[in-house]
Amino acid sequence: MGGPRRGASRATTIVDIARAAGVSKSTVSLVLKGSPLVKAETREAVEQAIERLGYVYNRSAANLRTARSSFVGMVISDLMNPFFTELAVGIEDALYNLGFIPILANTNEDVERQARVLQSLREHGVAGIVMSPARGTDAWSLAELLPRSMPLVVTMRRIEGSPAPYIGPDNRVGCRRAVEHLIGLGHTAIGFLGGDGTMTTQRERVSGYRDALQAAGLPFDEALVFESMPTRAGGVEAVTAALASPLRPTAVVCYNDIVAMGATRALTVRGVRVGVDFAVVGFDDIVEAENNAPPLTTMNADTRQMGARAAQGLLGLIGGADPAAMSFTGDSRLVVRESCGAHLRQKPIREAVR
Repeated sequence: MGGPRRGASRATTIVDIARAAGVSKSTVSLVLKGSPLVKAETREAVEQAIERLGYVYNRSAANLRTARSSFVGMVISDLMNPFFTELAVGIEDALYNLGFIPILANTNEDVERQARVLQSLREHGVAGIVMSPARGTDAWSLAELLPRSMPLVVTMRRIEGSPAPYIGPDNRVGCRRAVEHLIGLGHTAIGFLGGDGTMTTQRERVSGYRDALQAAGLPFDEALVFESMPTRAGGVEAVTAALASPLRPTAVVCYNDIVAMGATRALTVRGVRVGVDFAVVGFDDIVEAENNAPPLTTMNADTRQMGARAAQGLLGLIGGADPAAMSFTGDSRLVVRESCGAHLRQKPIREAVR
């Protein structure tokens, strides 16, 4: 009635290999899959343990487990930004309704942190990943981190050169409409605030800004593009530079609502009446926009719906759909509130003050 005989022990498992090699179970799994992420000396230690213990890797069983994984990665670039919080809620709700459990990670706009997160998600065998990339993410580095077999959807920020489907708003057309609105209110000196040229989203929105000016016969001047971090503090910095500029715009379109909120606060502190002396338009229409002082005119990108679209696109990839068919570029709708001065349209525009 004693314990099992030595010669009749159970089959060797990955846990046994990990214990013998002094590594984690996830590392053993990466070695078995031929991952290039494992150091040579670690790989050798694992392979020696496999040979010593006589482990046989059942690849078909492993593939079946991966295919049935109910976990997916949800990688968000900046959860401190209310826009990305709303996006994450849209993704999470849709994933839950589709029967998946998201593993949420915030990269805080750090590409190195993002790399560690993606590697960890791979090690945990997620069925796929939906990601809003950190600033500076490039296609080559992403390809190094994730095999083409890993279902991946990129949302809100394109990664130029990446085959991963993109789901997000049409930034160029949306920003063009915002500028056209300001031109229609009589503005001819219009600036662009926030973001920088390393960001695909910023480049797309600046392109829309340029399109609208040129279509109206107004000159595009790079001196009226005031780059800054896409934050409230960045909005303060950018609008301060705009007011000090010799060109002194009477209106601005902002990279996002957060920049616009920083700008409206800075203008108010300086005694510039937003919506009277100076027009401000944002982008995204986050929940806070309506409660800004004054309420913010902005482009509604239907953030939660975009999040749901991203989740559905990921499910399609997991099911074997063509990545090209999963891409989706949505429309943006102008929401007019007080910050642009449309309610005072009959009155002349006053020059911005220093």
